[in-house]
Amino acid sequence: MDIKEVLNRLIEHKSLDREEAREVLINLAQGSYNEHQVAAFLTVYMMRSITVDELEGFRDAMLELCLALDLSDFDTIDLCGTGGDGKNTFNISTLSSFIVAGAGQAVAKHGNNGVSSVCGSSNLLAHFGYEFTNDPDQLRRDLEKANICFLHAPLFHPAMKNVAPIRRNLGVKTFFNMLGPMVNPASPARQLVGVFSLELARLYGYLYQQTDKEFLIIHALDGYDEVSLTGNAKVITRHGDKIIEPKDLGLGIHPANAIRGGNDIRETAEIFEKIISGNGAEAQEEVVLANAGLALYCGDPSLGYEGAVDKARESLKSGKALETFKKLINKSTTYAS
Repeated sequence: MDIKEVLNRLIEHKSLDREEAREVLINLAQGSYNEHQVAAFLTVYMMRSITVDELEGFRDAMLELCLALDLSDFDTIDLCGTGGDGKNTFNISTLSSFIVAGAGQAVAKHGNNGVSSVCGSSNLLAHFGYEFTNDPDQLRRDLEKANICFLHAPLFHPAMKNVAPIRRNLGVKTFFNMLGPMVNPASPARQLVGVFSLELARLYGYLYQQTDKEFLIIHALDGYDEVSLTGNAKVITRHGDKIIEPKDLGLGIHPANAIRGGNDIRETAEIFEKIISGNGAEAQEEVVLANAGLALYCGDPSLGYEGAVDKARESLKSGKALETFKKLINKSTTYAS
């Protein structure tokens, strides 16, 4: 498609159908448009809402272009937020992933470097010396050894290399944030997804209903793309949606500044080490347990919310989560006490 025609249509508040959106994103990924045209295309979607058809088409293109990975025999879950909520929390979904894996639920964590945040999950694991790979055998060995594997998005979406520097230079959330959780190359059977707006939560709910995936979509009503415990959260599953309060999880309410992240990767890593070692502040531990608990609930609803949080707490406090982390990054050192 001619990108000038597409941009003119979008500027006139018209939208793309699913096939058009797929075609544009494939062209964009393959370098058919120059960086100014790509930046303009991304900017349009910062100024107007994305439609279901457009989101579906973009997702179709990303999955078509990615290096698919078959981990179906491990019954994995992914814990992945869209990012882009501007809240600068610490790496809640990454910590929660290790707790979930330590509790016995296999995890295929999809992640990337931070674009609109200080430190994404990939930045964090790279800081600890983890070597990214897209080798299926190595990732299977990670699952067998640690019950978790990490899928660094750029290695599985190589066609996106033309877009990555433009996203970095823009430094704000784009529709690629919306796509991240949808395009896990392992297509896990279960997924906990945090989204930055109610509108996107509804879009995700609609699209995920069309799949056979067990899912739980979260949006904190004060804007976080995870359960923040700063207030209530909207939860959407295949069986409906509800508002949950922190007390429904057996947890307290905490102020926003208690779950803020570091100012750089080093500070963020220190927070991570402290929490995964079982020495985080009450608010830090509880917010991680809330999200890990909901992931475990997604894997086994018979646990109930509080039972799932209790299972997450046992994983953290017994040291199973820390042991899982050490196994994944091949470290035997003792972390912050």
